[in-house]
Amino acid sequence: MTDVQAAVADAFRDEWGRIVAALIARTGDWDVAEESAAEAFAAALETWPRDGVPDRPGAWLTTTARNRALDRLRRAKAGEAKLRLLAATADEPPGERREQPDDDRLRLLYTCCHPALAFEAQVALALRTLTGLTTTEIARAFLVPEATMAKRLVRAKGKIRAAAIPYRVPPPDQLPERTTAVLGVVYLLFNEGYGATSGDGLMRPDLTREALRLAAVVVELIPDEPEPLGLLALLRLHDARAATRTGPGGELVPLEEQDRGRWDRAAIAGAVGLLRRALAHERPGPYQLQAMIAACHAVAARPEDTDWPRIVRLYDQLLDHQPTPVVRLNRAVAVAMADGPAAGLAQVDAVAGELDDFRLLPATRADLLRRAGDKVAAAAEYRAALAAAGNDGERRYLARRLAEVDPS
Repeated sequence: MTDVQAAVADAFRDEWGRIVAALIARTGDWDVAEESAAEAFAAALETWPRDGVPDRPGAWLTTTARNRALDRLRRAKAGEAKLRLLAATADEPPGERREQPDDDRLRLLYTCCHPALAFEAQVALALRTLTGLTTTEIARAFLVPEATMAKRLVRAKGKIRAAAIPYRVPPPDQLPERTTAVLGVVYLLFNEGYGATSGDGLMRPDLTREALRLAAVVVELIPDEPEPLGLLALLRLHDARAATRTGPGGELVPLEEQDRGRWDRAAIAGAVGLLRRALAHERPGPYQLQAMIAACHAVAARPEDTDWPRIVRLYDQLLDHQPTPVVRLNRAVAVAMADGPAAGLAQVDAVAGELDDFRLLPATRADLLRRAGDKVAAAAEYRAALAAAGNDGERRYLARRLAEVDPS
């Protein structure tokens, strides 16, 4: 990758959601917004090698995308009101974009999560427009075929247009009906940033930062709801150890091998405080339970101090809220750590048929087989995991494990 390509990739991660959200706010047309933003990035790949990377790449891209959108609306003979609104921003100096606490991205998030849309469509549309994740990446997150996800996104945009769903943060009395979807988007956004489904790096810090920001804003909007507090606590607990998740070569460092002395203990304490606030409502939900699991890891001074039996019990409670095969797989790992790898493998085998396309399944089996001492079977699973790995950080870790069980 050239320096210019790297600069465009960095700008895409940092600016896509901001640019698309701003264009949707000004035009009301989702397709025009996405297509104009995509054209701006394509123009950068053509122009920057010749003219150099601008001092403010985001401002250059914003101006270019806005001009492309204006051209599109003019060609389509769009309504005068849209044109006047968009043209009124054309003279803003580059880099002078208006940022507010409840900015265009937050309005975009709540628009995507309108109750008129199915939950899966809400989350998928928000991930696509806010982050620029590809249809393939979103499909992987939902464990559905890419064609299914593409149709889901088209239908969601069409319904927003047909129903004239307003582009705004709803009034306080309407916030609860969108809370589940909004939290789901933020959660998946963080997950994609914490373990990218594709790419060179293990993590995408731009996505984790955006997820943390949005989670904090949702808590401000709905301060008396426990699940937003639980989600924010969960994300901050994970983020507190983010710096230790990669090694010198960018490879994944598993939890038990991380340098706990480098974990952000102040952030952990603050997150545990948020969790206590949430649990005081005595309405435990899935994000609070996941935060409690994360806290079990965060407060353990050494890997062997981890309270695995408690984690198994917490997964039992989580299954009451989310009886999914992924949660059952995670519980199986906890069982393996509490009762031995054989017990965990039996539970992994019980759920494996429901997770044929889940890329972490062979890696999970490989790890438990390695712990059980079955090097031949572990090696086969590590090879399968390498074939399914989404990013180079995972591949480097899996290659190391494979070499440990099969030095040949």
